[in-house]
Amino acid sequence: MGMIKEFKEFAVKGNVVDMAVGIIIGAAFGKIVSSFVADVIMPPIGLLMGGVDFTNLAITLKEAVGDTPAVLLSYGKFIQSLVDFIIVAFAIFIAVKAINSMKKKEEEKPEEPPKQEVLLEEIRDLLKK
Repeated sequence: MGMIKEFKEFAVKGNVVDMAVGIIIGAAFGKIVSSFVADVIMPPIGLLMGGVDFTNLAITLKEAVGDTPAVLLSYGKFIQSLVDFIIVAFAIFIAVKAINSMKKKEEEKPEEPPKQEVLLEEIRDLLKK
């Protein structure tokens, strides 16, 4: 019974839940970026390079024979994945940078003392007079 209780405490902790949400949002964000790169960025780049479709760029290592498919080195798909990664990494960098700057602003704000301390200070100041 102790093991189940420990697992529940672990699974319900805020960090685990936050991590799970982050992974799910990250996966969805990755799909959006992949679509953005494949459907918006790469076609104009391919057009500028003479109508090249990057996903179809490949070197044939062995020709197809009969029912056996050709063996291809698909470097075009790798180029597209590389562009996907660079965009995702840059977007995460910007997000982390924004979060860190918000944290710094929160740390710089002085905390207001509790009402009791404020009242005690006022009483002290009145007694000094």
